[in-house]
Amino acid sequence: MRDIREQVRNGEYSFESFLIQGQNVSKSWDYDHHVVPPISSSSTYRLSSAERGAMGFGEFPHPSDTDHTPIYIYERLDDPTRGMLEENLALLEGGEIAVAFSTGMAAISAALGILLERGDKLVAHQTLYGCTHSLMTNWLPRNGIEVDFVDLTHEGVLAEAIDKRTKAIYLETPSNPTLELIDLSALRTAVDAIDPTIPILVDNTFATPYCQRPLSHGATFVIHSLTKNLNGFGTELGGIVIGPKQYEEALRMYRKDFGASLSGKSAWPVLVYGLPSLAIRLQRQQTSALQIAQYLEKHSLVRRVYYPGLRSFPQRKLAQKQMRDFEGNFAPGNMLYFELDFAEEEGARNCRAMLDFAADNAYCMTLAVSLGQVRTLIESPVLMTHSGLGAEQAAAAKISRAGIRLSVGLENPSDIIRDLSMALNAIRIPEYSI
Repeated sequence: MRDIREQVRNGEYSFESFLIQGQNVSKSWDYDHHVVPPISSSSTYRLSSAERGAMGFGEFPHPSDTDHTPIYIYERLDDPTRGMLEENLALLEGGEIAVAFSTGMAAISAALGILLERGDKLVAHQTLYGCTHSLMTNWLPRNGIEVDFVDLTHEGVLAEAIDKRTKAIYLETPSNPTLELIDLSALRTAVDAIDPTIPILVDNTFATPYCQRPLSHGATFVIHSLTKNLNGFGTELGGIVIGPKQYEEALRMYRKDFGASLSGKSAWPVLVYGLPSLAIRLQRQQTSALQIAQYLEKHSLVRRVYYPGLRSFPQRKLAQKQMRDFEGNFAPGNMLYFELDFAEEEGARNCRAMLDFAADNAYCMTLAVSLGQVRTLIESPVLMTHSGLGAEQAAAAKISRAGIRLSVGLENPSDIIRDLSMALNAIRIPEYSI
């Protein structure tokens, strides 16, 4: 069996086919006779000699430097199923290496952990996932790391934010939950004008490599929560960091010492079900998301809708430039954010009423956090995923108390719209509007 990766890179085979077939020859595991990659279930591995054990410990931090099958010792250090997933995701994002972690937050913590130390400064976009924001406000400062939250959509902001202590730039694009975009090429140019050694880290969870590949636009690292679209079925937790080979050893040592390894059992569903179905899921989901966004945009109780696929999206030109699938088609993704047309206090009450009704009555729309599943999920960021932000921080991040995040699944879009219509009408029902 031949190594297919170079043919995919050269365009002889498409990335969509690679998502399904994967890497059928892998030094992580010889599975020439398996149609479906096998799953590893061993926490420890038999060693044929003490010398082989010593060699394995010496090699595991940098497996990309070896041309033979890794010497497996202990699952926390390395695992064949996880290794195959890492190989595939590195290729899909255009990175040199990928290191998988037990959760998305573990991946974020590791990427920042290998770059920052006491006295350093991190510049971050002001709108971030709630737990990421908590990490940066509650825990990094305890280690003597300053975090400066700025609006990276504004030109010239980096000139004031970056100083000699700045060691990294962190952002999401699209951002969670507002879907605000950051122009990655422009950001790279602006950073290079100040200090080209400063790495840019991009959480690409909302877009996935199907809709956007930040490394090709100048990012240094890409981070994903494998839990979301890359898994797609809501069955596993996981995270991954993809980037330059020079950081491979640090990332793998951090993972080993902090104990944040993705298990082979959790890597396998992403490898076998998540990636092969990613393209077809997102194609259907973003078609549905556009229909739903257009419906919401016309609804009398909705003030505004944020979806990159809408012509009214404030950053439409940037979305069309930056969010492209493997074939170059516009790929706006499956995430929506909309705000009810009420003042903040009344909007917050009506948002709660709408979600309570959905929890009791909706069939194709589930009140739940997380995103990127085959099921449509709805939530209030202020009440749930971003509840750790204070009122002032939420306002700075442009997150409204009347805002609702919708992760569009694979249900018939007309059924999702039916559930949304009933939930919006519930605002007028006394039982829910109290």
